[in-house]
Amino acid sequence: MFDFVRQHNRLFQFILLLLILPSFAFVGMQGYTSMMGGANAGVASVDGRKITQAEWDNAQREQAQRIRGQNPTVDAKLLDTPEVKHQALEGLVTERTLQAAANHQHFTPSPELVKARFWNDPQFAFLRNPDGTVNKGLLAAQGLTPSGFLERLRQDYAMRQVTAPVEASGAIGTSGPKLAFDALLQQREVQLQRFDIKDFAAKINPTDAEIDAFYKDAANAAKFQLPETAQIQYVVLDVEALKKDVKFSEDDLLSYYKENASRYGVPEERRASHILIKAERSAPAEERAKAKAKAEELLAQVRKNPASFAELAKKNSQDEGSAPNGGDLDFFTRGAMVKEFDAAVYAMKPGEISNVVETDFGYHIIQLTGTRGGDKKPFEAVRAEVENEVRKQLAQRRYAEVAEQFGNLAYEQSDSLQPLADKLKLQIQTATVQRQPQPGALGPLASTKLLDAVFGADALRNKRNTEAVETGPSQLVSAHVTQYNPARVPPLADVKDKVRELLVKKLAGEQARKAGEARLAALKANAADTAGLAAAVSVSRAKPQGLTRAQLEAVLGADASKLPAAVGVTAD
Repeated sequence: MFDFVRQHNRLFQFILLLLILPSFAFVGMQGYTSMMGGANAGVASVDGRKITQAEWDNAQREQAQRIRGQNPTVDAKLLDTPEVKHQALEGLVTERTLQAAANHQHFTPSPELVKARFWNDPQFAFLRNPDGTVNKGLLAAQGLTPSGFLERLRQDYAMRQVTAPVEASGAIGTSGPKLAFDALLQQREVQLQRFDIKDFAAKINPTDAEIDAFYKDAANAAKFQLPETAQIQYVVLDVEALKKDVKFSEDDLLSYYKENASRYGVPEERRASHILIKAERSAPAEERAKAKAKAEELLAQVRKNPASFAELAKKNSQDEGSAPNGGDLDFFTRGAMVKEFDAAVYAMKPGEISNVVETDFGYHIIQLTGTRGGDKKPFEAVRAEVENEVRKQLAQRRYAEVAEQFGNLAYEQSDSLQPLADKLKLQIQTATVQRQPQPGALGPLASTKLLDAVFGADALRNKRNTEAVETGPSQLVSAHVTQYNPARVPPLADVKDKVRELLVKKLAGEQARKAGEARLAALKANAADTAGLAAAVSVSRAKPQGLTRAQLEAVLGADASKLPAAVGVTAD
């Protein structure tokens, strides 16, 4: 596709909205050629704060982990491309820009508000234990401590305060450009003329001789080659396979329910409002005494007129996050707040107002405004859940008992999987596989370890069972090859339609390129010749109007001092 660019060099002013888009990464960013020099070398800078090579490397690792989590079979090479690395850097620049904007605007959620929101946010439910405490093990698996995780949440909520007005209104006030530190995004007007392969393909009708020559060309052999495959039988030993055969009684279920009663209750939650007068414990005694006196004075006012609590909180509370809401912290579970605050709240009755409570953050006056939860679900309501958990635990014990036996049977009776399946009451499954996991492959068939064993010499030549391969947590698999098909090029008669299709596409592509190059040369010679060009549209990195990244970069990379300008881009 060839793009005829007419640049008016206007400045795109909706900066804050762009800052929350993944495609924005152009604030103080250096070129790739300077992005070297060790872990502490700066690869980009936002608001005077550099992003180091080490931080960029870590962002790339986290990005790769997220992608693998969504698609475990993704090719590792695809995660190491310049485009993917650049995307990770874009994310860092966006995050740092929003953090700086939040700092400049003094958006600082209080620790209480951050904790309250965490304990009530459904997306973090997996991190909460049934008794309301945080699951430190899961945090540790992510390389986080509770305090480090809450600091991340604090930063996230601060950044949300930057973006929330734009997301809610679709507009930006006069402070928008200042929040973005005058980051500018180019917008250009462009006229397009496309030279699509399909327009040329209809006129191409290759002869049988041309098709035969294209088929026999060694450079094209891989296009028609059928992949190496193996038809296999396989047996899976895992907890799911064993769950259906475990034995238990109704008394076993009742016993488990009683022993784990806390798991089947609804954690009690309490809603509170507070007025905070800040005073760190490390502050001078005189300063702390002054803050406490202020809190006692406010407490006296609240005692006289409890209905004035919200208004007094709005005017006097130094918790920037909750003060605008009358001090409301919403519902939270036991343990969500600091120890002293938590103890006071869970000792109060609805409507009650506490004495002055001292914490690491200062002095609080607390009003309990509501409670919910705390009830235990009856056995009948959770029986299915209890049964599933009992089955799972019994199956895990059974797995530990028979895992070694599984491996021994696969090895000792290696000419067939039937004895193994019969002995352990497992199902023999079948599949056709290739050396690498195929798109959409699930479970054991997505395991490169199993496929390596299937295509190993012992399994192919000697027709023996593979060894027991661990393809996942508490999952063993053994496979047996029943038929092997080496990679091969089929006869022309079997693939003639495909050969013709590829030949037509190749010839049409060549014609489209020649036509496009000729039109590009004509435009460069006479920019006024706009025949065939579509109506002008405005494009930017925020609104590419259907352009691919390569096409958009070519448009924005045109020399702005020599306009109108013509550029050509080959589309895939």
